[in-house]
Amino acid sequence: MPEEGRPLEIGRGRILKEGSAVALLSFGARLGECLLAAEQLSARGLPATVADARFAKPLDEDLIRQLVRHHEVILTIEEGAAGGFGAQVLHFLAAEGLLDMGVKIRTLHFPDRFIDQDKPEKMYAQAGLDAAGIVNTVFSALSLSNRAEADLSS
Repeated sequence: MPEEGRPLEIGRGRILKEGSAVALLSFGARLGECLLAAEQLSARGLPATVADARFAKPLDEDLIRQLVRHHEVILTIEEGAAGGFGAQVLHFLAAEGLLDMGVKIRTLHFPDRFIDQDKPEKMYAQAGLDAAGIVNTVFSALSLSNRAEADLSS
C-alpha cells in the first residue's frame, strides 16, 4: 500500500515486477501467489513479469498488448470460473490478431469440478492456483514439466 492513497484509474492495471520470459497477469486475490511464482521462475532462469490487472472491465488493452509483445508465455490467474477474466483476455487477443504472434497463453481459474472443503491453501493447491501450480503451468506451456516438478520437489 502506498503511504498516501491515490484513486485508481479505471481500466488501468499495473506492473509490479518486470521480467522478459513469462508474464503473469493476475486478476484478484492470487497476486501474492503470482509474486511467489515469479521468484521461483526467475530462480530457474525464466525472468517473470507480474502484472495486476485490477479491472476485468474495461480491460487494460495497452497492458495486455505490451505483455504479449514482450513475453513467450502469458498466464492469466483468477479466482473465477472458465469464461471469466481469462476468456475476456483471450477474446481481446483474438480480435486484435495477437494470438497469431506465437505467444503461449494459459488461463488459470477454478476447475469445473467439486473440490472438497479443506484449508484454503490446500484447496488452492488442488485447483492449481498456488505458486507451485502457476510454475507447473508455465513449465508445461514450455514443454518443461518434468523439470518443474523436479525443481519444486527439491
